[in-house]
This record gives sequence, C-alpha cells and structure tokens, in this order.
Amino acid sequence: MPKAGRPKEGEYAMVQVSCIPMRALPVDASEMVNQLLYGEIVQIISKNGKNWRRVKCLHDGYIGWVDPKQLCFFDEKDLLYYQGNPIHSVDLVNSVYNGDRTVPIMIGSSLYRFDGITTKTPMGKFTYNGQTLDSTMEFNRQNMLVKLGLKYLHAPYLWGGRSLFGIDCSGLTQILYKMIGVQLPRDAKDQIHLGESIDFLSSARAGDLAFFVNNNGRIHHVGMVTEPNRILHASGEVRVDFLDHEGIYRKKRRAYSHKLRIIKRILH
Repeated sequence: MPKAGRPKEGEYAMVQVSCIPMRALPVDASEMVNQLLYGEIVQIISKNGKNWRRVKCLHDGYIGWVDPKQLCFFDEKDLLYYQGNPIHSVDLVNSVYNGDRTVPIMIGSSLYRFDGITTKTPMGKFTYNGQTLDSTMEFNRQNMLVKLGLKYLHAPYLWGGRSLFGIDCSGLTQILYKMIGVQLPRDAKDQIHLGESIDFLSSARAGDLAFFVNNNGRIHHVGMVTEPNRILHASGEVRVDFLDHEGIYRKKRRAYSHKLRIIKRILH
C-alpha cells in the first residue's frame, strides 16, 4: 500500500470528503458543472495558484475545476494500486472512519481495495460498516438498477449534482449505472450515443434509458424506465411519472412535461 498522508501534491487525487463541486471556472462563484463523490479519482491537468486545480475524472473523462483542499493526492506510480472496480456504498448515508477522522459518505461513493471491513485511501485505511455492492458479482442488474434508483426518490434536483442531496437527470442515470459497474458519460447528450435503440415503448424494460428533446430538437433530459409505462427521472425532485409514446405525463398537472425522442438499451 502506498504511504499514507503524504503532504506532497501528486499527479492524481482521490476525493476524501462526502462530495465536492466541480466548477466551470477557477472561482467559487462559478457555475457547478459536476459533482464528485467520496473515493472518486481525478487526474490533475493544471493549476491556478494555490486554490484551484483543473482535473479530469478518471471514470468518465469529465473536466472542470476543484478546490485542492478537498482532495488527497498521490503519484502516478501508485495509480495502479487504486485502479480497478471499486466497491460502492449503497446506504443512503453512512460513514468511513479511523482513529483520527470520520467522514460521512453517501450512496454511490467508491471504496477502493475494500476487504469487507476497511477501504484503503491515500490517507490510510478507513473502516466502513455499511451495505455495499460489488459490481463483479452475479446479480440481476435490471432489478438492481430499479432498487437503487428508488432509493433516490424525492432527492432534490440540482444542476450538476450527483448526490442524494442534489442531483440532475444525467447525474442520476450515470450514478445508478456506475454502481452496477457500467460507466456512462456525464451528460444526456452523450449518454444517448450508447446502447441499442428500442423501436417500441411496449418493448422497453427496466433499466432502459429514455431521452427527451426540447423545442429545438436537442437532447435535454434523460430518465430510466422502471416498469411498463413508468419512468424514474430528476425533474424538480427525483420522481416516478407516467411514460407513453409522446413523453412524460404529469398526472397531477394533467400535462406532458418532456417530449420523448428515443429509448436506448444499455444492458443486454
């Protein structure tokens, strides 16, 4: 195991708090374009003084600016030690801890080199007593996607969010697939290029992704089919709505909120 707690800044880093914002520009007032969860690894691309680092997420290639005080650094020679399929926490909220530090973490957090008791990080070993999911094990991935997705019900919508306490539509689909070992791009406009097209709504099944267009015909929303004619998506909050060949129908409003473009199947 690499030496823990080194002060020297390295070429890579792991998120060591519950979640951190990734911003479009290296200022606190800049738009949050993405969010990183505990345990996720980034590559350092460049620096902007002491306060900001431009980073690339290793799991999806997304690039943005983060505060280095929220990261724990390590060198490229140690990258292989942490790479591989992480175990994911599936408790809504739990914590990792050692003798000096307790860190709250949320569903979807990454636990590297987890042995069932401890996870190893550049800051040392941490104990985790919660429920986990190992994507290399055999399980029904369609059912698991739905089970995990329903845990997010009523989580608030947040542009750029990927956490239980704030998440956007593509952040939701990405984090759900991440936990079952399938990496999706960050944004809906890129996620649509994956998988197999489903020609008829009646052929859709749990786990399929439905994509929606705005008035200009551009992809601007994505959700996940949970059962026939039902879709889980983040719009105001994470919710389950009715889905038909026209789009998402809000029963209480008696109106359509999103226009369906296509349904794609990622799992075969």
